[in-house]
Amino acid sequence: MLSPIKNSLTGIALCLLCCLQLHAQQQPPEPPAEDIDLYVFVQELFAIQDEDVNYDDLYESLFQLYTSPIDINLATFEELSSFYILSPIQIESLLNYRKLNGPLLSLYELQAVPNFDLATIRNIRPFVTVSGTGSKQGKPLFQRVADEKNNYLLLRTERTLETAKGYSQADTAANGDLSSRYAGSPYKHYARFRVSHPNDFSFGFTAEKDAGEELLWNQSRHAYGADFYSFHGQVKNQGNFKAINIGDYQLQMGQGLVFGAGFAAGKGGETLLTVKRNSTGLLPYTSVLETGFFRGAAATYSLGKWELTAIASRLRQDGTVRTDTITDGPEAYISSILNTGFHRTESEINGKGQVVEHDVGGNLQYKSGTFQFGLNTLYTQFSTPIQKTPALYNQFEFSGQANHISSLYFSKLWQNTQFFGEAARSSSGGWGAIGGLMVSITNSLGASMVARNYQRDFHSLYARSFGEASRNVNEKGIYWGIKWRAASKLLLTAYYDKFSFPWLRYNTDAPSDGNEYLAMATYSFSKLTKFYVQLRQQTKAENGEVLANNLQVPVETKKGNIILNLDHDTGNLLSFKSRLQLSRYEKEEVVSTGFAIIQDLNLTLPKWRFSSRIALFDTDDYSNRQYVYEKDVLYAFSIPAYTGKGIRTYLLAQYKIGDKVTVWGRWAKFSYMNTKSTGSGLQEINGSLKNDFKVQIKVALW
Repeated sequence: MLSPIKNSLTGIALCLLCCLQLHAQQQPPEPPAEDIDLYVFVQELFAIQDEDVNYDDLYESLFQLYTSPIDINLATFEELSSFYILSPIQIESLLNYRKLNGPLLSLYELQAVPNFDLATIRNIRPFVTVSGTGSKQGKPLFQRVADEKNNYLLLRTERTLETAKGYSQADTAANGDLSSRYAGSPYKHYARFRVSHPNDFSFGFTAEKDAGEELLWNQSRHAYGADFYSFHGQVKNQGNFKAINIGDYQLQMGQGLVFGAGFAAGKGGETLLTVKRNSTGLLPYTSVLETGFFRGAAATYSLGKWELTAIASRLRQDGTVRTDTITDGPEAYISSILNTGFHRTESEINGKGQVVEHDVGGNLQYKSGTFQFGLNTLYTQFSTPIQKTPALYNQFEFSGQANHISSLYFSKLWQNTQFFGEAARSSSGGWGAIGGLMVSITNSLGASMVARNYQRDFHSLYARSFGEASRNVNEKGIYWGIKWRAASKLLLTAYYDKFSFPWLRYNTDAPSDGNEYLAMATYSFSKLTKFYVQLRQQTKAENGEVLANNLQVPVETKKGNIILNLDHDTGNLLSFKSRLQLSRYEKEEVVSTGFAIIQDLNLTLPKWRFSSRIALFDTDDYSNRQYVYEKDVLYAFSIPAYTGKGIRTYLLAQYKIGDKVTVWGRWAKFSYMNTKSTGSGLQEINGSLKNDFKVQIKVALW
């Protein structure tokens, strides 16, 4: 299937390299910070897309940082670490520079800070500002909010133009069941308002109706118009109160074994800075993901080097309700907490808000210079007991009505090395622990090491610490990373991760182990032209073929990826991205392959911006699906899996009307070959085409 196109891949790669001669164009001055392309930043630092990552959560957290830049003259060590851009040595240099020379007058002054280079300054610009003070002293809060120019209302609607099976009438002749169809329209609606000022305040709300959901007012079903609402209010630096939050919020402290929130990237092209989590404290929650946050009130109180944070939360969660009248178990229980956020079919609607979660807890932290030590504790109680459907692999999962977890953590920068770690114990008796270091061997060479051990009965409901699996449970591992600026234009990064799973996992009916490595070389021909090549291979165990008595013996699987990527800006109106992705998957001596060839073209005019793509992909099976980041409207995320054989195209247009109004429109299309339908289940669409359309408007209200 692949051979007719594979023969041309070598030629395409050579063509990409030949384009590098264009780099000699004149370089323009730095664009304003608000015009920096955040998508390029994401691609360069976190180039791995994998099915174990929740991309909506990841990029939503990144955009929260982007839309609430911190004042670089007031930012703490932990706040500056949270971007995963600055090394500990660079942060220490900046803090010392501020101490010796006073506040920075402009971001351009960063060029005078020791250990800062132009690439680092360009990367950090979207996330910082130089305002001098955290709030407008002397004015009441209401007046500061009314005077704040950083405010917006955002409205978005989108849909797939083709009709999926879930929106069709059931075939009554074939005993079709209307209850299995979607209750609402295929349109997805989204609204967001926010007004904020760095180190002072943030207020906002978000509302969303997913495709297939109803716009419905029904108190018995916990439906009040849109399917999901979120509200937050935060004020900062009010006397000894460092932060006061009401509504929806998150908390990030230590290494994320108890309180994990915010932007946590995991393994990728940035091999050093992403291994450590940072204690950024209370954060407003503005996402539309319907789990993983707190709803209630919280505050952080500061007394010199000590800080105390307390939280209280009550949040309705979706759950599958079961009844058991035969065993001695509870008559009603929740077999699982549902985190999809979808309420389209009768079963999904019936599961909405079926369990109420109460959380109380907090953090006590001591900070002195670059030393940090803290204690986390969280008690969670559910209105209905949780009891998973019995299976051998999940017999150590959380069950019951309450969970308590506590941890101790530390972080210390000593000379050129930063040490960090956290150890936690849940009420089940299970332990979770992580420790590591990042060291700057020279100004151009750095290394990192992280060891972790999450026991099979370790239960932490809000954990987001470093690891291989999507949850911090049933895993041991050790990771080594290296980053070397071999020359002014050449950057080399690599990591090796060895991990094991002491107990069974889903689709792996025995204890298993595996490893993963990545190597990446980035060459910057100029500020406008950059090329990188990335190689990655992961080895894991999965169940093999079914033997007698339904026994499945895990076998080794290997998946390898190669990426060639070229970014070029003409320095005038046009920029290009050319990308080639290849993959190979092996299981039980059966080898399958896949590839995607991607060409992007972007055009920037005074009021208009256009982004477009055409991609050709061909994969033998779903194991070789190609994840490719796509540009989308502001605060939306598109990382579809290219699978099968076909062509992917999209066009994104942005138009700015005056200083207060910006509109977007996006059309994206999958054209599959040799298939009569796309998708599966209720998402199945007859035919080989899938067209998605999206329109959005952003308005500054005052």
